[in-house]
Amino acid sequence: MTSEESPEPETPPAETPSVGGDPVSNVGFTYLLGRYVLAPLVRVVYRPRIEGKGNVPRKGPVIFASNHLSFIDSFAIPMASPRHVQFLAKSSYFDGKGLRGWISREFFTAIGASPVERGAGQAALDALDQQRRMLEAGKGIALYPEGTRSLDGRLYKGRTGVAFLALQTGAPVVPVGLIGTNEIMPVGAKYPRLRPRITVRFGAPIDVSAHGAATSGRARRLATDEIMAAIHALSEQELAGVYNEVPAQGPIERIKQVLPHERM
Repeated sequence: MTSEESPEPETPPAETPSVGGDPVSNVGFTYLLGRYVLAPLVRVVYRPRIEGKGNVPRKGPVIFASNHLSFIDSFAIPMASPRHVQFLAKSSYFDGKGLRGWISREFFTAIGASPVERGAGQAALDALDQQRRMLEAGKGIALYPEGTRSLDGRLYKGRTGVAFLALQTGAPVVPVGLIGTNEIMPVGAKYPRLRPRITVRFGAPIDVSAHGAATSGRARRLATDEIMAAIHALSEQELAGVYNEVPAQGPIERIKQVLPHERM
């Protein structure tokens, strides 16, 4: 059912300790300010269309898997969700100096972000491990299976990290379709526009366990394809049919992108 939903009453989340040295929740004054002051104000200004909030489990671990069109996507999902959503953001957003660094740190804390070192190899594995521990602590996390923002508005093939986490932890996956966020803040824009309205659609939770074990590459690929099909149905984007690759730096990276390998 399509409707414009008003925010439902929610009990403020309790303070949660870190797990293994990494913060699994940034719930504190700054987050509560963002959740109960900033988010309602944004809903009044932008009047977003929020669909399917009843599909979001209110308790326990859950993975929000969304398309990715704009920088503001990581604000739109927590704003629309009926429960706390946490996601990883580049550590550089948290360690800046001076007034600008403070504003960046407070903003990302307010929307439920946790710092992580971005990159491939060990950095990518560390990020997956941090997200796994968030799920094991009963949190809701948001991921973008495409890996990076779509510059042309098309929906790209999903990387298998989201399926790996779902298969490893047993957490249900709630597909999310974002529509119009790229019109409010296109790639490269410094400030959001005020006029366009966005739509946030939460789909029915997906149990990917039937595809097999997390150790199976085939299971991860099939589970990812199921998740991406659900996102496509919600976002109504044109399918790109390829991965959204960051431009390769040097000949070795270009060779790696051409050779068959699993994109996590």
